[in-house]
Amino acid sequence: MENHKLVLPQHLNHYGFLFGGDLLKWVDEYAYIAAKIEYPESNFVTIGMDRVEFRKSVRQGTILKFIVEKTREGTTSVQYLVHVYRGKSKERDNLIFSTTVTFVQIDKDGKKIPLQNNPV
Repeated sequence: MENHKLVLPQHLNHYGFLFGGDLLKWVDEYAYIAAKIEYPESNFVTIGMDRVEFRKSVRQGTILKFIVEKTREGTTSVQYLVHVYRGKSKERDNLIFSTTVTFVQIDKDGKKIPLQNNPV
């Protein structure tokens, strides 16, 4: 799955660069959207990101490309690898961030339950 985001003034830190917390929020959101598209009947919560390392700075006006792909499915959890690039290219030089986001399926009481067996 592919998404894009425009970096606006409200996304910048006091040095004029993209605030890392905004990037993490978008990564989590786009990975969640991928999970809900694949498992529309499931209720997921994020339980982890494997590594948080910002490789390049990002300025206002930059268009970010998010590439999300499922990498693992367990009994109660599913993982998505998210790569974030500057601009439209997926070249290694434009990679600014990547991580694996893990979700677990929960019931209405917030307890972990097995994944639905019918992903889309």
